Amino acid sequence: MDQNELITELESLAGQLGIRIRYEKGDFEGGYCVLKSEKLLVINKKIPSSKRLSVLARGISEIGLDNAYVKPAVRAFIEDEVSKQP
Repeated sequence: MDQNELITELESLAGQLGIRIRYEKGDFEGGYCVLKSEKLLVINKKIPSSKRLSVLARGISEIGLDNAYVKPAVRAFIEDEVSKQP
């Protein structure tokens, strides 16, 4: 699975989990937050795809994957990204 396919899968998964994704400009990479009871994943639209994938995976993992079907390759990617966190 290439990076663009993986981004599409992660964005779809975020939608299933009720997370709205916003791509914004700024001096940040991105992350998960809750704003007025809305689950958001804000991502800097200027970062490269590899970083975008990492931000998506880490944000989704904060919600949890227990109640959603996740393709094995996508689940493995998310678990790998989470294990890289300090």
